[in-house]
Amino acid sequence: MKRQACVAGVGESRYYKRGEAVETEFQLACIAIRNAVDDAGLELADVDGFVSYMDMRNDPVRLSVALGINALDFTAQTWGNGGNGVASAVAIADAAVSAGYAKHVVVFRALAQGQFGRFGQGQYGGAGAPAGSRAFEVPFGLMTPAHINAIQTTRFMYEHGVSQDALAEIVLTSYAHAQRHPRALRYGKPLTRESYHASRWIAKPFHLYDCCPENDGAAAVVLTSTERARDLRKPPVPILAAAQGLSPRDGTGAFNEPGFPTSHHRALASRLWERAGVGPKDVHVAQFYENFTGPVLMAICEMGFCEPDAIDAFVRAGNLRWPDGALPINTSGGNLGEAYIHGFELINEAVRQVRGESTCQVADVELSLAVGGPGYAPGSAVLFCRD
Repeated sequence: MKRQACVAGVGESRYYKRGEAVETEFQLACIAIRNAVDDAGLELADVDGFVSYMDMRNDPVRLSVALGINALDFTAQTWGNGGNGVASAVAIADAAVSAGYAKHVVVFRALAQGQFGRFGQGQYGGAGAPAGSRAFEVPFGLMTPAHINAIQTTRFMYEHGVSQDALAEIVLTSYAHAQRHPRALRYGKPLTRESYHASRWIAKPFHLYDCCPENDGAAAVVLTSTERARDLRKPPVPILAAAQGLSPRDGTGAFNEPGFPTSHHRALASRLWERAGVGPKDVHVAQFYENFTGPVLMAICEMGFCEPDAIDAFVRAGNLRWPDGALPINTSGGNLGEAYIHGFELINEAVRQVRGESTCQVADVELSLAVGGPGYAPGSAVLFCRD
């Protein structure tokens, strides 16, 4: 299915701090979808498919009525909590278009968590007893993803000689890129290394800025056939390859996994590169989901861009920064600097890099990678290419 389907349009709503959206989450979804369809030069009535990923509250039945969709030929939702499934959702739409099940498929994410509750509030799910691996975590104070990822990151840092400054570099890179991007929530709010180190601890080794914020907003893309897209408004951005998956016993709980400090990308990385017929050395810009900074370092390694024992020096040398780094990442600001929309803003930025529309544009982009949420299984990744 290489290159048969492509992204023809990208769009987003306005991004807000958590709880500040004036629209409902459903309205944010509609705005992003409408903007993506308009970017492609299509009409809403042309859409005949919807795809998203887990924990999505905005179903295609309501969306089709609200947006005036004539008929739906395809709907799907992939596994992967939070941002793990972002790239695999694009892969499902790729498969649907390539197989002829639909002509114009929208992939989207909308997020306004403040409208629905959070951990410790009744709307989150009440005070029932924790189940599964949570039954072994919560009693010992591991209440949130930050706690668990912090322990995994500490182990990774110990095993591979990773410094606190390497974590800081992930944050400072995203903030620096956000300063060039007016839509980013951290635009006009630069961060210094001193401020990073002075910020309060959340769960060591994570300072405040190591943890992604919670934001309100939505983002979407429209997929269609590459042949059809050549007659549309924007240049097509084909999907060269995508992969989702895990290694044996990945995701069985942080304390029952054979590879404890992992981003869950080892297995899928080899499949992605094999399917694409290229390797990490051929990719010069990438978007990595930042739930926390530690898993980003693990994902860079597991995707094949750097050996774990060399990651500290690689990152601290500025290799992740635009314009001079060997691998600029999160060039729109990422989850940390642009907005946290469960990673979907990273998909839009990966597409814009191929189009030449990024505010931190890498020269002559032929391949553009987006990697879904590290630290949780199953992971996912998608590789876009120039037509």
